[in-house]
Amino acid sequence: MTTNNRRGIALIIVLLMISIIVAITIQWNRSTRSEVYEAANLSDGIRLRYLAESGFYAGEALLLADRNGFDALTEEWAKTETLSLRSEDYFDKGSFQLSIEDEGGRIPVNGLVSGNGYNATVRDLLLRLLTGPYFRLSPDQAGEVVDAVKDWIDEDNEVTGDGAEGRYYAGLDRPHAAKNAPLDCIEELLMVRGITRELFYGTAESPGLAACLTIFGDGKININTAPTPVLRALSAEMTDDGVEELDEYRRNGKNDLAESAWYSRIPGAADWNIPSGLISVRSDTFRITSVGLQGRMKQRLTAVVKRTADRRKIDLLSWRVA
Repeated sequence: MTTNNRRGIALIIVLLMISIIVAITIQWNRSTRSEVYEAANLSDGIRLRYLAESGFYAGEALLLADRNGFDALTEEWAKTETLSLRSEDYFDKGSFQLSIEDEGGRIPVNGLVSGNGYNATVRDLLLRLLTGPYFRLSPDQAGEVVDAVKDWIDEDNEVTGDGAEGRYYAGLDRPHAAKNAPLDCIEELLMVRGITRELFYGTAESPGLAACLTIFGDGKININTAPTPVLRALSAEMTDDGVEELDEYRRNGKNDLAESAWYSRIPGAADWNIPSGLISVRSDTFRITSVGLQGRMKQRLTAVVKRTADRRKIDLLSWRVA
């Protein structure tokens, strides 16, 4: 082998080794950067989680600090915007947004069924809600939805009116069984015939059932905190003007809201015929939503809690991080 040939082979070997070293270096660099990014993302995720949890515990503290005998939209727990803004002062990187909603101001949908029949009070509430000026369903449409919800909750397999039982759900493109038991979460309503995502979550023109219904509560509705569509549904004689006056009155911090009979001070209230056993001014179950924020990143924590009667302790009923 000549000297030139040996030099040529050596050059080829050197070039191959350089190529291999460059490839290994590039791959190592990529792996290293990937690990750095993953570590940064993990760190950011942990920080966001703790920011959201900080908001949750702040919400619990507000509920425990509420010592009067009623719950209303004029109280500190219902006015969390200021606390959310001030949270930026307590964290070097990030903040939280907090909201607290009273589940007791919503219609308890599991109460729709009594035995295997209807609870007439809750049925009438739902029908008035769905046919009222906020949802604007026809009486037939509202009846179909309410019958379907009742069939989903009751224990039997008998179809109620225009409702739906297992045979209907088995024939869907994505079949599932009828539950025939109380709802475990309000989102379960999305599986019920007639309840679309627009009806459940709401649109720009109308609210959603998610903001008006609850799976919690003792059957009474807190008139101090009920969403306006629920106020409108309390009585067949309720008017739009009456709802507006009720809402304005209960948001005035100077008014006494300690007794549910306060609504009788509104002009025309004598004609509304709201059953005294239907409404209250005291709640024990609340939904706390806290969103941890850092730049464009966010993490949402949603929890439902129940405050004990002596208002000294809070029990956790549900917890979800998204």
